[in-house]
Amino acid sequence: MHGEIRLRVFNETSDLLVRRLPIRLRLSDGSERDAKLEAVRPTNKALLVRIAGVDDRDAAEALRGAFVCVSRDLFPPAEDGEFYACDIEGAEAVTAEGQAVGRVTGLVSYPSCDVLVIALGDPPEAGKKPKVVEVPLIDAYVSSVDVARQVVTLVTLEGLL
Repeated sequence: MHGEIRLRVFNETSDLLVRRLPIRLRLSDGSERDAKLEAVRPTNKALLVRIAGVDDRDAAEALRGAFVCVSRDLFPPAEDGEFYACDIEGAEAVTAEGQAVGRVTGLVSYPSCDVLVIALGDPPEAGKKPKVVEVPLIDAYVSSVDVARQVVTLVTLEGLL
């Protein structure tokens, strides 16, 4: 169909978008706008969607690199011991002794495991990129994730730097 967009989803088992909830588009230039899903259908490890007002290939192409966002309050509750990636973005990463390491900037899912992306040290000067490390989200590297306090306690960074 004309204007259909293929979405790569973070959680293939989620039905949030299939339910056609209200969405917000975060465009690659950083701007945001509200949008409405007109149709959603699953495909191989993705969703094909039609967004109201996106009626042709050019309009769909203009959305390349955009994120489709759903309001956090529409998410189902997380199970005990689980969390959503958005709940820990910005969390402080500390050692078991409480020494600050950096800030969680994201979570990446690899076939072997999920990893926390942590920007090390203090925020860099304007125009400089922070040094980042990917920490496997396994007991050998992460001892706890406290969503309420926004703190991730690391066992070690040995072998990752």
